[in-house]
Amino acid sequence: MAGYGIDDVPTLTLDEGQRKNLVSEDQTQAELMAEAVIQVSENDQVIGPISKLDSHSGAGEYHRAFSVLLFNSNNELLLQRRSMDKVTFPGVWANSCCSHPLHSEEELDETNAMGVKRAAVRKLEQELGISPDSISIDDFVFMTKMRYSSRMNQEWIERELDHILVIQADVDVNPNTNEVSEVMWVNRDQLEMMLLEERAAEEAVAPWFRCIAARVMNPNWWAAIGNITELEALSDNEIHDMGDVSHMLPNAIGADLITSIREVKPLVEQRIESSLRASRHPRLADAMMHLIEGGGKRMRATLPWLVAKAVGDTHSGLLDIGAAIETVHNFTLVHDDIMDDDEVRRGRNAVHIEYDMPTAINAGDAMLAIAFERLVQAENLDPHDVAPLVNRIAWMVRRVSEGQQLDIEFEDRLNVSEEDYLEMIEGKTAVMFLTCAEIGARVSGADDEVIQLMAQWGLAVGLCFQLMDDLIDVLSDSATLGKPAGSDVAQGKRTLMVIHALQQPDSEAKEILLKVLGKGEDVAPEDLQAGLNALEDLGSIAYAREKAVAYHAEAHACLDRLGDGPAMVALRELTDFQLARIH
Repeated sequence: MAGYGIDDVPTLTLDEGQRKNLVSEDQTQAELMAEAVIQVSENDQVIGPISKLDSHSGAGEYHRAFSVLLFNSNNELLLQRRSMDKVTFPGVWANSCCSHPLHSEEELDETNAMGVKRAAVRKLEQELGISPDSISIDDFVFMTKMRYSSRMNQEWIERELDHILVIQADVDVNPNTNEVSEVMWVNRDQLEMMLLEERAAEEAVAPWFRCIAARVMNPNWWAAIGNITELEALSDNEIHDMGDVSHMLPNAIGADLITSIREVKPLVEQRIESSLRASRHPRLADAMMHLIEGGGKRMRATLPWLVAKAVGDTHSGLLDIGAAIETVHNFTLVHDDIMDDDEVRRGRNAVHIEYDMPTAINAGDAMLAIAFERLVQAENLDPHDVAPLVNRIAWMVRRVSEGQQLDIEFEDRLNVSEEDYLEMIEGKTAVMFLTCAEIGARVSGADDEVIQLMAQWGLAVGLCFQLMDDLIDVLSDSATLGKPAGSDVAQGKRTLMVIHALQQPDSEAKEILLKVLGKGEDVAPEDLQAGLNALEDLGSIAYAREKAVAYHAEAHACLDRLGDGPAMVALRELTDFQLARIH
């Protein structure tokens, strides 16, 4: 690809479905979605080529980008308004030029940021008609990097490792109207006024440019314009973590729950695996990874991020926190399966079955320790906030253990009350949701009222979750559950349904239930099914469902008290998901 021009760039083949999704878009812009951009990790390590379409649609993928700040000799900054023909973020005001280096030898070159500089020259010509002869590649100064995500709507998102370049040059600007609708030159005061103005959605400032101008670019940059030596002295190779800044776009529409989880789930899982695989003992590492490799929705893992996105600011530390909490959760599952003598989890052998009992116990213990290691190493946290955070997670672990102990003791008690049960599931299940939501809000910078509100929401969601989990055990089949259906009844678990049933007057249905309750593997499948049917006949299933619906309503009432930003779509869907699990 040496020497390719603006009309001769590396591309990837789009399949028929991808092309169909672009039929309503401007033809020229649709064709550009096949360009092969550079997929990168969170730390800007090259992964490989990815189409512009795949990197910007659905959950998106991190990819390398650049942002040019072009100043004239009057120290005025060139701004462009993106064409309404653009697939992503049409009509917004942005910096002079913002685009992507391509997956080619020339633009992959990281020596002195040469690859992104070459890409900048190419795109300045394509978008603004600036002749490559009028600027020198040596006049570009690489300043820093910025990582951010910004969603436009449910389909399109930016997820970029943005390389910020500064250049001063007096140039002729002849915008390509398919790319740029208008341009203007602004001084520092005019730019600051622009950032402070209430602007209509159709002329909003692009989220990435707002981050550059308000969070990354400092007054020293303006003072050094025109002096390459001074600019170079201000440059660094840091990655400024902006988190998710979708809320900066006035008309942004949030993604659904699944897409929102997909955005960050791989990042959390990478953290979990790197922590667990760090063990010097391969068998121990494999045992710790066993349940992780079995899949899972990772709702607890992604919840701090999702909550923070809804009520404040996000950063990568929330992913570390999520990884720590998910590791704690899997530690509890390993020990829970041992205590309940469950042989199957997530459709595969439980850890103590796949390996052995001592290894499973040891793996669980190690996971708990590793979770706290990940927690204290979380990025972007104020050191003063670490101790309270550790204390809160430790409180969560203690409450989970207390809930589990109650669950164990209840199996030998007939006189378990509804209040006892709620105390048990609050500790065993709901406290983890509460903690995820509370910490997400606190780390995001939310005020005390919002933090408390999100804790209340998490508690209600968690209680609803456990009630629905109990119902699913009764109403689903073994293939769906990944473990034997009705196992809670066979083990004698004091679920709300069982508690309600045992409080009913003596009847044939109650006798049928008592014949199978707590009988374990001695129960014949047909007798167990009869016991489950008895719960229905006694009105116990309907009673538990009503309680779940009430907690679901309470959770929504909490969300109703918050602003309706793009991230609220996922939180409301997560709330509804608890009830939807039964249908």
